[in-house]
Amino acid sequence: MMLCLFEDDQVAHLEPLVSTRAVYALRLGIRTIYENSRAVFGTPALHARAQVAATTAQAFGVPVNALVADQDVLFVNGRYVAEVGPVLDRFRRAARPGEPGRVFMQGEEVVAAYVPDADPGLLTGGILTRASFGNLPEESVSGACLIGRLWHLLDALPVALERDFETLAGTYNIFERPGTDIHESVRFVDGERVFIAPGAQILPGAVLNASTGPIYIDECATVMEQAVVRGPAYLGPHGQIKAGANVEGSAIGPWSKVGGEVYHSILHGFSNKAHAGFLGDAYVGQWCNLGADTNNSNLKNDYGPVKLYNMNLGNFELTDRQFLGLFMGDHSKCGINTMFNTGTVVGVSCNLYGSGYQPSFVPSFLWGSPDKRYITYRLPKAMHVAERVMARRNVLFSNVDRELLTTVFEATESLRGGFRG
Repeated sequence: MMLCLFEDDQVAHLEPLVSTRAVYALRLGIRTIYENSRAVFGTPALHARAQVAATTAQAFGVPVNALVADQDVLFVNGRYVAEVGPVLDRFRRAARPGEPGRVFMQGEEVVAAYVPDADPGLLTGGILTRASFGNLPEESVSGACLIGRLWHLLDALPVALERDFETLAGTYNIFERPGTDIHESVRFVDGERVFIAPGAQILPGAVLNASTGPIYIDECATVMEQAVVRGPAYLGPHGQIKAGANVEGSAIGPWSKVGGEVYHSILHGFSNKAHAGFLGDAYVGQWCNLGADTNNSNLKNDYGPVKLYNMNLGNFELTDRQFLGLFMGDHSKCGINTMFNTGTVVGVSCNLYGSGYQPSFVPSFLWGSPDKRYITYRLPKAMHVAERVMARRNVLFSNVDRELLTTVFEATESLRGGFRG
């Protein structure tokens, strides 16, 4: 039996984070959705939308949208967060040899489908929908966690951090911590729930408080002097928590630097918020940089539920969250003292600055400020900056990356029209 993660017609509700990656590549906690699924099911084949197929193949180093003939395939929605329980057990039983094909539905959404002797041509027609699985009988499931909106990523964060810690820390002897550099003045609270990987440094006066959830410090990461980390929390490989920072309930991906206050947020990786300022209930993509004293609001003055712009719907929709901050696409940056209002969505490759709050929705490839004007961030310049930024981490800005940014630029031209001065 082969497993295949697929993208469906609901992925577009997660723009701009999925403008540059397949949905299963999104970080939830310590792991991405893909890594979580692989741990549960084994290494999957991958289906991706045409826009991100080439970059997905580049990122994962495997063919995309290619099935081997004469295989029984369990198709699993790339938005599904696999968790131990009845739904996962049912999928496993359904995929045993000799079991009949069927489509597992939660409401109107396909969570999974078991297709004996699947046609390799199934992956050549773009996104997969219920119609893609033809006349296979349906079976209803309930309780499956599907990431359907941007804020669902933050809803899933605390549980994901706990689940990933239990899975990855395993039987490791936490109190030995071989290959680490931990200063004698470091303060641990519930230290048995703090994992520190080889090569990591914890510098003088840092506090790691796992009384509210586990803490996982990955390889070659650094927690600097007087920083406070409250769990559940994750710091990825080569990441840095700067001196005096306050990080709580957050997942900081690889090669990211954070300072100031970071609360209940996700930095996907290779992004920096290295200075003072507040980032709360936020998700920041890759290759982003937040200037010193950048702040986002995560609570309305009337304490009501937050509205968030849905790029697929072209309008704001009411969330069920009282606390919600900033969602920022890859390669976007902002200058010092930038302010983001409650529930702000910023697209890919924006360059923002100036006094006053930025708009609650900023389309991709916009350059400027609310107190002056916005112009189009010219594609050649944006690519030049991306190439230089990635080179600092010895990551190649490839022709595939160029083609993807070109596609995003062209697809969002109409959105920029109302913002340019």
